[in-house]
Amino acid sequence: MKDTLKHQGLRQQLVSVVKSKGVTNEKVLKAMAKIPRHLFMDSSFLDHAYQDKAFPIAADQTISQPYTVAFQSELMQIERGHKVLEIGTGSGYQTAVLCELGAQVYSIERQRELFKKTSNFLPKLGYRARKLIFGDGYKGLVEEAPFDSIIVTAGAPFVPKPLLAQLAIGGRLVIPVGDDVQTMTLFVRTGPKAFEKTEFGEFRFVPLLEDKN
Repeated sequence: MKDTLKHQGLRQQLVSVVKSKGVTNEKVLKAMAKIPRHLFMDSSFLDHAYQDKAFPIAADQTISQPYTVAFQSELMQIERGHKVLEIGTGSGYQTAVLCELGAQVYSIERQRELFKKTSNFLPKLGYRARKLIFGDGYKGLVEEAPFDSIIVTAGAPFVPKPLLAQLAIGGRLVIPVGDDVQTMTLFVRTGPKAFEKTEFGEFRFVPLLEDKN
């Protein structure tokens, strides 16, 4: 669990790369400069921790590319105290960014192996989500709705209606939509049944799986 001066220097370089790609939100950049990404990865990938790339983690999943994490986080426009739902806890890196931004985080993971690992790991780094849940992200978390923003960290072939329904008025859903290649999509809820949709180009994610039960 070491975070050395070398790691910190590599993080600053990574933040510069992310910034050069167009991310300008200072709170997001500051969060990424602080969080030790190397601790979220398998030891065999430590040399790659501060490259702007996605890398494999347990259960055939990936830790997202830092630029993608920053881009999605920026789109969410998080303010301290915002109630945020994350679909796909994964390694917990995005969860940590959300916590660092001051959000009250509710996060759902459907891979039991990852859920157990991340639930134990995040508190050791000082990041405490309001709830970490093992379950089906397609359904959202209706008992805690509405949310100020919802982030989906896996490629969704379609936009799950429960997630749109669980947004507060003015709330933002950031979701990569598509099969092989996804289009980063933002939905802003402007009324009880009204949403504004904006698309932000192509990204690649592992697929968001749905429980058929």
